[in-house]
Amino acid sequence: MLDLRQSRASILILLGLLIFNALFTPHFVSVQTLNVNLTQVATIIIVAMGMTLVIATGGVDLSVGSLMAISGVLAPLIFLNTAFAKAPALGVALALLVPVLVAAAFGCLNGLFVTRLRLQPIVATLVLYIAGRGIAQVITNGQLVSFTRPDFAYIGLGRPFGVPFQVLIMLVVVAVTYWAVKRTVFGRYVLAVGGNETAARLSGVPVTRVKLLVYSISGLLAGLAGLIVIAINSSSDANQVGQGMELDAIAAVAVGGTLLSGGRAQVLGTLFGALIIQLIRFTLLAKGVPDAAALVVKAAIIIAAVTLQQRRRRE
Repeated sequence: MLDLRQSRASILILLGLLIFNALFTPHFVSVQTLNVNLTQVATIIIVAMGMTLVIATGGVDLSVGSLMAISGVLAPLIFLNTAFAKAPALGVALALLVPVLVAAAFGCLNGLFVTRLRLQPIVATLVLYIAGRGIAQVITNGQLVSFTRPDFAYIGLGRPFGVPFQVLIMLVVVAVTYWAVKRTVFGRYVLAVGGNETAARLSGVPVTRVKLLVYSISGLLAGLAGLIVIAINSSSDANQVGQGMELDAIAAVAVGGTLLSGGRAQVLGTLFGALIIQLIRFTLLAKGVPDAAALVVKAAIIIAAVTLQQRRRRE
């Protein structure tokens, strides 16, 4: 598989980390440790799939963390509403659907800023990066909203056949994204837009529609990740949900080998990149290194990944 060959460096690094931890980290080879690492990285990978598509078109989405917060505060407002007291299942169903659609609509708004107002993607998405979290805080008046709803919490805490449900969601998102990029006309359009937008437009590629769609998908996946986070915590905090997620997602994409200038979408690379960052953080924490130092290492990894990308482009 071409995507696997192009991600061989990431695969080797990941294997090296696994072997190192298996040899030198106590209790690493266990189902519990596997579940801990996968559940900590699942939402990052979900958001990073949307980020991969956006970056493949030559853009970037800084608003994903704020859209997670918006989705996370809307869900409790729905299923805790007294209108659904006699139909709690309907309330939960709407709480799983409406916030995700709202986040997708905000993502589409990002796309409109980029395509209609001709704003640079970093500027266009910076608007919702700032305003989006403010909207979430206004909705809840800046207060923590706690709840006890096992049916809703299942998306974050459920374990069918012993497998965390959020990990199953993550795997489905990765599989669908990979299929879309590798097997559909939409995937070819995404790469064409990122490779050379002018040439793509002259070739009949619906550039505006493609950009609107990728930003909407990015928003939708951010909204889904926001629901998983609040389901895990059984609470919604507009100040904390999605905090720093945009940087984690971009880091996973960069480490995975997707060119930040666009024209390439390494879906499996993004998956491996997120796992590498998570395993490095886990390894450092297991060795007693403070989390603040792990952030410095993460920054160094991003610098190394981007530098390697630039060298490959010059070659």
